[in-house]
Amino acid sequence: MQNIRHDLRLSETVSPFGVGAIVDVLGESLIAPDTSWWDRRTSPEISCDRLVAQLGPGVLKQAPTHAGPAGKDTPSLLYWRFPAWRFCERCSKLSKLTGIEKGKFRNSCDCGGALVPMRYVAVCKTGSHIQDVPWFKWSHRGSDKGVTEEVRFCRAYTELRFVRSSKRGEGLASLRVECGKCKRSRPLSELVGVDSLIRDGIRCDGRQPWEPEGPTTQTCEAPLVAVQRGANGNYIAERVSALDIPEERPRSLQIIEQVRSHDLFTRLIDDNGGPKSEQIAGWIAEELNTETEQVLEAAFASSDEPGSPVHKLKDGEWAAFVKKMERRRDLTQGNFVVDGWTRDDYSHRNGGIHAVLSGVGQVRRVREVRALKGFRRHSPDADFIRADLDRDPKHRPVYPALELFGEGIFLQFDEAVLAQWEAQHSVRARAGILAERRSQSEWANRLDVPEPRFVALHTVAHLLVRRLAFASGYSSAALQERIYANSDRPDKTAGILIYTAAGDAQGTLGGLVRLGDPRHLFPLLLAALDDADVCSNDPVCIESDRQGASQLNLSACHGCALISETSCETGNRLLDRQLVLGGSEVPGLLEDILKAVRMPVL
Repeated sequence: MQNIRHDLRLSETVSPFGVGAIVDVLGESLIAPDTSWWDRRTSPEISCDRLVAQLGPGVLKQAPTHAGPAGKDTPSLLYWRFPAWRFCERCSKLSKLTGIEKGKFRNSCDCGGALVPMRYVAVCKTGSHIQDVPWFKWSHRGSDKGVTEEVRFCRAYTELRFVRSSKRGEGLASLRVECGKCKRSRPLSELVGVDSLIRDGIRCDGRQPWEPEGPTTQTCEAPLVAVQRGANGNYIAERVSALDIPEERPRSLQIIEQVRSHDLFTRLIDDNGGPKSEQIAGWIAEELNTETEQVLEAAFASSDEPGSPVHKLKDGEWAAFVKKMERRRDLTQGNFVVDGWTRDDYSHRNGGIHAVLSGVGQVRRVREVRALKGFRRHSPDADFIRADLDRDPKHRPVYPALELFGEGIFLQFDEAVLAQWEAQHSVRARAGILAERRSQSEWANRLDVPEPRFVALHTVAHLLVRRLAFASGYSSAALQERIYANSDRPDKTAGILIYTAAGDAQGTLGGLVRLGDPRHLFPLLLAALDDADVCSNDPVCIESDRQGASQLNLSACHGCALISETSCETGNRLLDRQLVLGGSEVPGLLEDILKAVRMPVL
């Protein structure tokens, strides 16, 4: 272990260099251990009850920070060197020993050359484990032809060399590990073959690099594969975020409470769906200013019975936004300030948009809390590794977290317009393509259900982010999306939140919320639709229905609809321009708006 200090941005401790991730810093390769190794005294706690309820019992902790140069007593996080095997740039010596000079650790060879981490590591296919490639063992294994008695009994652990020679071929064939004593030599091309480590008898250690070997280590029978240490599949993080908003009960739950507290509720239940039920429900509906069908559903609903699933985070957020929109000008103080514009405020502007948008919100201040729940390796269906591996049952799990402050724009779409549009057979068939592919994928079930409204609003959000990046002063990667589009919930949602939340200077500069004024927003939205109407990759893009990872995009590519993956909730998946702007066989949600704007005035 080396007492060397390096600086990371605070946000990087959650993503992309959170627990279990490999970090390259100034020529060194490090890995972040789980939070049981954190100094709990120097890690400030973050409060967000809504997020803790989603993660489960535990506590949110922020990594310790410092201002100015890092000193000896500065609070810090521990990182382990990984991979431990390194080679010298000058003499090519391969080892995992760390030299000491004048009582201090150094990252250089005895010859004075810099030590470079080995490019390849071994990852477990299904157990989410990662370990060093045992280079000495690997280099002395292989085909029986090259494994002589001298090679088999060689113990010259300090004689390994990592050499490059174009005489041996190109690519990995030119990179070899050689033993100076027994002269055994193997190219890296033999390392990356199918089941190569299995044939060499190299097994998974069943642990993470920072975990000590011991009786608690569980055996892992999953096969190992050799991969480059910087490969994306080595670290698949699972992060959860929540907006810090006043928790509001959805409209459906409010109706249930009002119905069940009504004086006639007992008579309605006693009739149990009999001939008088509809009449009694009508009396209740008249007093509560609602529909008879809603009263009957509320009376016999079971969503609030003990043991029912907790409503998703977005349900409470949607209810809070809707309430803020009703109040128009927001004079409150706190971390959730939204000024609302209704259809009456902008119906005279940009003909057509007011028919689709029922409200626009300028989110002047919002607080977001992000937490790292855990990670997987190699594939999304591998075993899940928690961010806290402490096995003490008395210890509350600690989740690395980060609180961010920002601003944004909220768009509320008209539910009646959406319902009428998505009821069309061609629209449902188009979205059904993505739904079928999602159901066939082993990992895509973690994504939102691609019903028509979700795909359309998700694509609109991407188009608007691309346009806002030019006008707001924020970079595209600094903008985030949050899609509220679900017709299967008791309270149907249909909205988009585009916001920025950052821990540095790009926090609340005002450039985004200013554009939330309909005078500025509607021209930007029309320009975004106009940009997407013709893609630089057309006609290939518009005619394609097999794009993106696992073919989970239809007509959407980098030329028209894709944005930074860190800005998208679904990693640039479940997008389709045709459901927004229309196609040869499918009507688009906003197709008529663009046509009306382009229609010449007579």
